[in-house]
Formats: sequence, structure tokens, C-alpha cells
Amino acid sequence: MTKRLLLASAMAAALSFGGTAMAQQAATSAAQPAAAPAAEPADEFLWLEEVEGAKAIDWAKAQNEKTFARLKADPRFEPARAEIERILTARDRIPYGSIDGDVVNNFWQDQTHVRGIWRRTSMDSYRAAEPAWETVLDIDALAKAEGKNWVYKGGSCLPPENRLCLVSLSDGGKDAIVIREYDTVEKRFVEGGFTLPEAKQAAQWVDKDTLLIATDTGPDSMTTSGYPRRVKMWTRGTPAEQAKLVFEGAVEDMGVWPTVIHRPEGTTLMLSRRPSFFTEEWHLVAKDGKTTKLALPLGIEFQGILGGDLLVQLRADWTVGGKTHPKGTLVAVPLTDVAGGKPPAAVTALVTPTDTAAIAGVSVAKDTVYVAMLDDVVGKLLAMKPGAKGWETMEVTLPENGAVRIVSTDAFSRDVLVNYASYLQPDTLYLMDEGGKPEAIKSLPARFDAAPFVTEQRFATSKDGTRVPYFIVRAKDTKLNGDNPTLVYGYGGFEIPSLPGYVGPVSMTWLQAGGIYVVANIRGGGEYGPRWHQAALKENRQKAFDDFIAVSEHLVSERITRPARLGILGGSNGGLLTGVAMTQRPDLFGAVIIAVPLLDMLRYHTLLAGASWMGEYGNPDIPEERAFIAKYSPYQALRKDATYPEAFVYTSTKDDRVHPGHARKFSARLQAMGHPVLYYENIEGGHSAAANLKQRAEVSALQVVYLMQRLMDAPGRPSN
Repeated sequence: MTKRLLLASAMAAALSFGGTAMAQQAATSAAQPAAAPAAEPADEFLWLEEVEGAKAIDWAKAQNEKTFARLKADPRFEPARAEIERILTARDRIPYGSIDGDVVNNFWQDQTHVRGIWRRTSMDSYRAAEPAWETVLDIDALAKAEGKNWVYKGGSCLPPENRLCLVSLSDGGKDAIVIREYDTVEKRFVEGGFTLPEAKQAAQWVDKDTLLIATDTGPDSMTTSGYPRRVKMWTRGTPAEQAKLVFEGAVEDMGVWPTVIHRPEGTTLMLSRRPSFFTEEWHLVAKDGKTTKLALPLGIEFQGILGGDLLVQLRADWTVGGKTHPKGTLVAVPLTDVAGGKPPAAVTALVTPTDTAAIAGVSVAKDTVYVAMLDDVVGKLLAMKPGAKGWETMEVTLPENGAVRIVSTDAFSRDVLVNYASYLQPDTLYLMDEGGKPEAIKSLPARFDAAPFVTEQRFATSKDGTRVPYFIVRAKDTKLNGDNPTLVYGYGGFEIPSLPGYVGPVSMTWLQAGGIYVVANIRGGGEYGPRWHQAALKENRQKAFDDFIAVSEHLVSERITRPARLGILGGSNGGLLTGVAMTQRPDLFGAVIIAVPLLDMLRYHTLLAGASWMGEYGNPDIPEERAFIAKYSPYQALRKDATYPEAFVYTSTKDDRVHPGHARKFSARLQAMGHPVLYYENIEGGHSAAANLKQRAEVSALQVVYLMQRLMDAPGRPSN
């Protein structure tokens, strides 16, 4: 359970980008937030919040038919869909794996395995061009045998043997999962083994006969955010409802989750109470179930344990022993110090942020902490190891000017898998054997000829004078005539950075067709650490929108594009972003893709997991917070007398994280006001709006065709 809960990498992979709209005249004035309505009229579309309601489903299916009639009928749709599916299911993709001791696990999907297979091989075999894979569990075969629409949601095995595992399965891609015990040697689910019915839940191995669990056990067991509020210790052979209560959080908390850290030096049982999305209260758990609260501040993100030290990244300044460590710092805290109930006398700062540099990821191996860094959104990797004279730090040599991602480490191994990518250079997977020098062991073949293209980093100036970076991928011979079809992707939330990565099949298709692709690194994200994120929290949310609009305006003022050729894309929190941009500056965009979005921000906290995000947006039940949310909430901002670009809005019925009612109601209100909109709802697929790679190819092709229609099919010529 991390701050990445809302969405990040999954959305980046599923979306790639999008757009829609009809834009009118060029305009480069600063954004003016819409005024909050004097009175809130009754919501005539509340019936669309009934997720599985017959009337709502019929409405969604009717909308799908209208959208398909236009987009699938386009002769470009089927070639785009087929090519995207070919790329997504290609057998020469990198089989990214997770290290479990001397074994590498991989989850693989292709044309034959649409739902996917969990497979594994030895590390020696994994280094080979064609590893000798052993299939552990075939999800396609399981779904067929059980008559279920299973979507694999991961698994966790009991180290160091890694034979007994807890497999998480979702019906149709929802966040709610079924957990079942699986024997990887016998390759079968354990008869009479640990099994938990569908819920938003978590389970962690204590030993082969014991789990720490947090699950739905009936009335009063879940928080208002829809997550568990109790952690229990469950012994094999006893009913789950008789598991021993270990800890209980408040109903108003975001949730409570167990964490068990297995290491060669021993096993540490912990649990985290999350009062809000960005606060954590940590407790040690003894084998008898007794808990001890750790003397740590709430504004932290726990990153692991090494050598008796807790590794903690600060979300707020922390003064210890007279020294203040700024937010964004990674510190090592002696566990024995904070287990006594008193703040530590001192902590060790391992990485301290600068004005341009911030931490992007932390991962702990057997004897080393690896830290992925960003400096002006460009990545590098640090290796940190405790020694006789304190912590030692070295920078790992990897290619420059790209993004570095730690793929996997393991507490029982010194091996490390690291990925490098840039927009025009295909991914390369490096193995640091025993923590040594990185060796490139796998590379993604080039999917297109990148020679004619170039990547640039530019900076726009936001309304308040803040310098906002963005990346632009374009053809080298692009003419700055203000007439280039351009797509801008943005997210800007939950401290999640938008990092450089090899262009996906959608952006690839877009570039090859003559488009320009832009990624905006706006406030609210994690590109510059907690300060960049916190600058756009709650009452300051408008700054994220201002940044996005500033990047869009900069593209116009630099004569890269013009509003009729300018499209924007975002999903989830990014869908809120594009929804706000559309309602605040309808004159600036020709296409708007709003994917699995939050849009009714005055009711978001009452819908599914919405209450968990009040630390990000604020609480609409508090009048002063409702006032600043109402100023930008896209659903309430819609006006009959405005002229909006035609938007493409899509979601999933099975999305149990961001309620599909947001997308439904927004689209229905647009239509009721006489505004054009395209709407698509995948009846399955969860928050990514696609349950498998074939569905992802379809929704991607719908986006591509929509963008081409809106931005490339001659939406007027420039006047100069």
C-alpha cells in the first residue's frame, strides 16, 4: 500500500496519451478559474452512479455504440488496433522479473496467453536470450476451468523457500481481490489452505502456518474509504473469522495494512495505520500479537529495513537531536531507538534533496539500499551500504539523459535488476550480479525508426512565475509554423512523477503519423520530490492546472502548434486535470481525452475509494474546503452557453477505485447541454479500463483514431 495507489505506472502504460476537442481561436492568456456556482442545483444524473444499475448500463452501452459507429468505422481504426495489439503482445518484449533468491518470476501475456501466465526460471537461465521458463500458474486455463473472468493481481511467496504463495485474483480487473494459497511445486491451490473471499484486502506471511491479514469481516470492519481497519493474526486450520485481533484503526482512517519483512537476519512483523493518504503510523507486532507504536512522525513514507535500521523518506521536515532534515530526505533510523516510545537521539541522512534533485524510488537488497534519483527529471542510480565507518554511497554508471527504474531487489540476494529508458531509446534491462557492475542482459528491439526524431526538454513559466519542465518528442525537421498536431500528457498528483520512457504503441503511431508528443512535469507530481507535490495540495490545486495550461500556451507561443491542433490526455487524477483544462480553457484545445477520471469533486469523497484522497484534494464536507474545490470541479463547472471542444471520455464498469459515475455524469451533462462528447465504457477492466492486452489495444486504437480525426483531419489552416 503506497502513495502510488491512485495510479501511476499502470495508467502510463494503458494510456500512452489521448485527446479530443474542437477548439476555436488561439489564446495565450492566463487561466481564469471558474467561479463557484452561487447555488448547487439538484444532480439530475445521480442514477448514473448506480454502477451495475440496468438503466445506467443500458445508457453506457448505447453510448458505446455511438462511439464505435464513428471511431471503429474509420478505416484507420483496424490497422491501428492490429498494429498496437501486435506490439503489446510481441514475444520479443523484455520479460521483466522479480527476484526471489536465485529464482526470477515473470508474469507474461501474449496472443496465446491473453490473461497471462506466471512463470519462473533460474537467474542463470534468465540471463540467456531464451530463458528456460517453467509455468507456475496459467490464468487463462484457470479462468476457463472455473468459469471466471480472472485478472492476475500478483502474488507473494514465503521466503526463503518461496514454495507457498498467496495468489491475488480479481474478477474483471477490480481492486477487490480473492486471495488463495498456492503450492508452486505441486502447481495447485492448497486444499484447505488459506483462502479469503473477494474484498479490498491484504495478507502477509508470518510463517508457513500464520498470516497477518487485513480484510472485510462484515459490518464496521472497513473504513469510510473502503479499506480494512483491522489487522488480525490468522493461524492455519482455523476459520478466518476467528483470527486474533491485533490492531484496530478508526472508521475515518484511510485504512490499516500489515507488513512482514523477511530477511536473512530475521523476520520483522509490522503494521501501518494510515490516518490519511500521506500519513503513516507504524507499529511493531510481536509473535503473540502485541503491538508497539514506533516513535516516528506521521509525515513519512516507510521504505524498508536494513541492518537494524528503518529506512524512512520524509514528507515533512523532521528535527532530531537539534538537526532539521528537510522533506524529501531519506533517513536511516535505528529500530531499537524508536521502539522504546521516545524519539531517536539522532538519525542518519542518506540522501538529501536539492532544488533540482529528488528521490524517485528506493529498494533494499541483501546488504545494500538502491536509490533511483531524478535531477531535472533525468535519472541516476545510487548504491548505499552500511559499513564500519558509517554509510558509504556510490553512483552506479548507467546511460545518461533517461529514466532509471529499479525493477527488483530481494532481501536474500545481492542481485539487482535495473531498467533504463528514454523516449526514443528502447528499454534496456541491466543485471547487477552480486551488486556488481551493471550488465545489459535484455533490450527491447526498436519498434520504429527513431532516427528522424529528437527529444528536447523545455521549460514554461506558470502563472505564479514557477519554472515548469516538459519534454517534447518531434521530428527533427518540424517546421515552427504553428500548425503541428500536438498531444500533451499530464498527471500532476500524488507525488507521482511522469518520467521519460520509450514511446508506447499509441504515441508511436501518433509520431509516425506526423504528430508531436509532449509530457508536462507539472506540480502535484513527484518530479522534484515532496515540495513539488505539496505545492499543489488542496487549496493550491489550481497551481497544477495553471502549470498544465502554461505548458500548453508555451507550445502555442513557440509556434509549435495552435489550439485547433492541440490535444491533451490524462487518466484518473490526470482525467481530473484534463477535465479542468477543458472547462477552464475550452478555447485552448482541439481534443481532450479524459480517462477513468475524477470529475464530480463535490461528491468524490462519497464514491468508492474517494474518501482516501481527501489529503490530496480536501474535504467537501468542510465549507471552506468545499469552496476551493467548487472553483475547479469540472462537473459543476459545465455551462450550457460555453463552447467546448468535443471530448473523448472513457472508463470501466469494473473500476472500483475511481467510480465510473464521474465519467458517466460528466458526459451525460455535456450531452444534455447540447455539447458534443464521445463516451466509451468497458464493462470490465478495472482502473486501467482494460482486463487484457487485446482490450488495451482496442481502447488505444480508439484514442488514436479520435486524435487523428480531431487534430489531423484539417481542422482549419493557420491565418499566417
